Amino acid sequence: MNILIQNGRVVDPASGLDVQQDVAIASGRIIHMGRVSPEFKPNRVIDATGLVVAPGLVDLCARLGEPGHEHEGMLESELKAAAAGGITSVVCSPDTDPVLDEPGLVEMLKRRARKLSYCRLFAQGALTKGLQGEALTEMSELTDAGCIAFGQADTPIVSLEVLLRAMRYAATFNYTVWLQPTHAQLGGGVAASGALATRLGLSGVPSIAETIALYSIFELAKASGVRLHISRVSSAAGVELVRQAKAQGLPVTADVSINSLHLTDADIKDFDAAYRVYPPLRQAADRQALRDALAEGVIDVLVSDHTPVDADLKVLPFAQAQPGAVGMELLLGLALRWAKEEKLSMADALARITCIPVKVLGKSLGSLAASAGQLTEGGVADLCLFDPDKEWKVDMAGMATQGKSTPFAGQTLTGQVQMTIVAGHIAYEHG
Repeated sequence: MNILIQNGRVVDPASGLDVQQDVAIASGRIIHMGRVSPEFKPNRVIDATGLVVAPGLVDLCARLGEPGHEHEGMLESELKAAAAGGITSVVCSPDTDPVLDEPGLVEMLKRRARKLSYCRLFAQGALTKGLQGEALTEMSELTDAGCIAFGQADTPIVSLEVLLRAMRYAATFNYTVWLQPTHAQLGGGVAASGALATRLGLSGVPSIAETIALYSIFELAKASGVRLHISRVSSAAGVELVRQAKAQGLPVTADVSINSLHLTDADIKDFDAAYRVYPPLRQAADRQALRDALAEGVIDVLVSDHTPVDADLKVLPFAQAQPGAVGMELLLGLALRWAKEEKLSMADALARITCIPVKVLGKSLGSLAASAGQLTEGGVADLCLFDPDKEWKVDMAGMATQGKSTPFAGQTLTGQVQMTIVAGHIAYEHG
C-alpha cells in the first residue's frame, strides 16, 4: 500500500529531526520525506495535523504467553496491545511455556507473529535448558532459528561456574547475554526491604540482592569478554555498579522498567497486588537515581516489562499474588511523563524507546539494523503517529491485552497513539 502522511510533526531522535513535513511510504519503505514527488500515487492519505510522526517504538522486555496453549489467543491479543501502544518491534522473554530453549519453538513463535502482522517479534532464547541453570542450550541452533540474545528471564543461575561457561560460549560466537540481576538466595521476598515492608509484615528483598548479583556478573564478564545487557535495574546502588562497569569499558547496556521509573514501595497501599511486580518497587531515592541514570545514559533504555497475569492470581493476598503488570500500551505515555517531569525534550523520551533500543539489539536485527528505530528515506516504514496533547485514562476494560492488572490503572496519561504502521502496513488505528 502507498501511504502519504501529510502535515505531521516529524520527530526522529536518531537524526535530531523535528520539523513539519510529509512522509511517503511504498513497498514497506519510506521513499520520501519532506517534498513528495508529484508522481507518487497514494492509496491512502493521512492528515496528521496536530500529530507527531515518530519511529515505531521498540520494547526490549515483554511476555507474550506463547508458544504454550494455556492462554489461547494470547499472542494475538498481546501483539495487538503492542500495536495499540505504538510498538512496532518487541523482544519476547524466554520464559514462555514451554521455555524458548528449542529451535522449533522459536520458529513456531516467530511464524505465528508474522502471520498476525501486528508487530515485529524478536525472541530472546533461554541461556540454559528449561531455565534450570544447569545445561547450556544450543545457542548456535537457537540463533539460526531467530534468537537475538540469550537470558534467564527472572530465574538466576545459582552456579557461577555454569554462568561463566555460558558467558564464554556466548563470547566465542559474539552472542549477547541478557541478565536480570538478582541473587538467588536473597531475592525471594515480595517487597523491597525497608521500613514499609517491615511495617506491612512483608518479606523483603534487599538492594544487595541486586548488587551482589551485579558484582558477580561483571567479574564474570571481565573474565569471559561477553557482551552484556542488564535488564530492569531497580536500585541506586545497582545504577552505580552499571556506571562503574561502563567507565571500565565493559561492553554493557542496561534498561529500567516503567514501574521502577515511576513508582516506589510507598505506593503499595492497602496491600494492593497490582503493585506486586518484579523486581520489587524500591524507595524514592532509588527511583530518582534510576530517573537520573536514564537521562544521563547510564541506563540506556526504558522497557514496559509487560507481564499479563490472570485476574484470579491478582485477587490473592499481596504475598501470594503473582508478580507482574501489563505495560506495552502505557510505554509511550509513561516515557513522555518522565521526560516532562525531568524537564527533558520529547526527543529525549522517544530516543529511549526507539533508536537506542535498536543500538542495544545491534547486528542481531540483520537487515533492519540500519534503519529500524529511525525515520530515513529508504528505511523501513515502521512509524508511530500520536497526539502529544491528548489526555486519556488508563481503563483496563478498553485495553487490548488479556492481562488486566497495572499499578497505573485509573491514572491519566498524556500522549495517545492514533496509528501504528509496521513495514508500510497499518497495524493499528485509533477509534
